[in-house]
Amino acid sequence: MTIRHPETPERRLTVDDLENTPDDGRRYELVDGRLDVSPAPEPVHTRVSHRLGFHISTAAPDELEIGEGPGIDLNAERTHHRVPDLAVFDCELPSQGYFNVPPVLAVEIVSPESVLRDNHTKRQEYAAFGIPSYWIINPLADKVGLVELRLENGCYQEVAQVHGEDVFETELPFPVRLVPHWLTASGPWKKQIGGAPEPEDTQDTQR
Repeated sequence: MTIRHPETPERRLTVDDLENTPDDGRRYELVDGRLDVSPAPEPVHTRVSHRLGFHISTAAPDELEIGEGPGIDLNAERTHHRVPDLAVFDCELPSQGYFNVPPVLAVEIVSPESVLRDNHTKRQEYAAFGIPSYWIINPLADKVGLVELRLENGCYQEVAQVHGEDVFETELPFPVRLVPHWLTASGPWKKQIGGAPEPEDTQDTQR
């Protein structure tokens, strides 16, 4: 459950005020100058974030910047600040402060308290900010799900939804194959997370 910090003043906060938040593992974001605090992630959330970041990093071109939990200022006043679980940028690191340009991809991993925020609130915010690709990962115990959204005419449209051991494939923002099951499952996840390699053309192998 998102909570309001008990010491939040009435004035609108900016990212400068985040420097005074405690280092307690919780995530501190801003929505129109109000503090939005989320609990520290549970172990399964951390596992998904690590494995996805690892896999994305191996697939992404070198010129892209992969960030796990990067701060992003969504407006010039710096009163709207979000921290996606993972984001991919095609720009240089900011010389100071946080990113203030849309990443080419933002990813949120759903927690029990973040279902509404990730599926609705952040969906609207990220679309308004101009993030072209948005993935929502739901690490359900029985079957991990992944939804891919793409920005079209200012709104997100769902272009893919995969679950469990189905193979997710996309070309944006770069080619990626991913099996959601291996974001959480025990076993040889590094070998399996990209799915089985596509079979070679039979005619080519016979030449």
